[in-house]
Amino acid sequence: MRFDGVWFRYARRAPWALREAAASVEPGQTVVVLGPNGAGKSTLLQLAAGVLRPVRGTIRDRPRTVGWVPERFPADQPFTALGYLRAMAELRRAPASAADDWIDRLGLTEHTGTPLPALSKGTAQKVGLAQALLTPPGLLVLDEPWEGLDARARTLIPDIVAEITATGGAVLVSDHRGEIAGLPEATHWSVAAGALRVETTVPAAARPDADEVVVEIAVPRTAADDAVVRLRESGHRVLGVREIKDFAVRPEPPAGARWEGPR
Repeated sequence: MRFDGVWFRYARRAPWALREAAASVEPGQTVVVLGPNGAGKSTLLQLAAGVLRPVRGTIRDRPRTVGWVPERFPADQPFTALGYLRAMAELRRAPASAADDWIDRLGLTEHTGTPLPALSKGTAQKVGLAQALLTPPGLLVLDEPWEGLDARARTLIPDIVAEITATGGAVLVSDHRGEIAGLPEATHWSVAAGALRVETTVPAAARPDADEVVVEIAVPRTAADDAVVRLRESGHRVLGVREIKDFAVRPEPPAGARWEGPR
C-alpha cells in the first residue's frame, strides 16, 4: 500500500491535518506510528483504513480486507456484545466460530449478553478489536489500541500483530505509550504538525542501551500479564515471555571452581 502525496483537512478553510504524505507499507510489515497528541496520527490511520479519503493525492494498493480499530469503539449500538460480533461475522462471511473464538481469547465470555452501551471502555475496546479480526486482515490498523484494556488484553496485542505479519498481512499501529515501539523489525513513522517522516533509525526509546543488562524473573502463570504491564509502565523493556520448563537456575560456583558439565 502506498501513500502518494496525500493531503487531508477536515474542512475547506481548515488547516491541513496531513500534508504531502509519502510512504509505503509492504506485506508482512509492522509500522509503528509515533508522535504527540494532535500531530495527525489518527488522521493518517483513518486514511490508511479507508475511513477518510485524501483531499489531494491518493492511496494505492490497499489490501482488500482491512481490520480497523479506532481509539474509542463506537459502543452506542443496539446489540449485545455477542450479537454484534455474530452479526459482523455474518456480514463479513466469516466462519460461524470466529466470534466465539475471539470472545474466548479476549476474555469476553462473561460480557456476551451485555448491551454494548453498558460495557466499560476497556471491554468495548476488546469488542472493537475482536470485530477487526473476524476475518484475517491483509491490513490491520490500530489507533492507540491499549486505551482502557486490562493487563491480559494489552499483552495480547504484540502477539496478534506478530500473527498477522507472519501470514503476510501488514499492521499500522499508533503508540504514544511505548508499548510496541521496540517490536523487532518494525518500521517507525513519525507525525508532527501534519508532516509524515519515515524513520531510518530505531527511536532512542526502543534502542538497546549499552548499560542495560538482562534480568530473568519467574512469576506465577496467572500473574504474568500483570507483571509485563507493570514492568513496561516502570520503563523496562520486556524482551519476551516463555515457559519455565527445561530451565534450571544454577547456583554460582564456589570461588576457584568451574562447571564440568554443559551449560
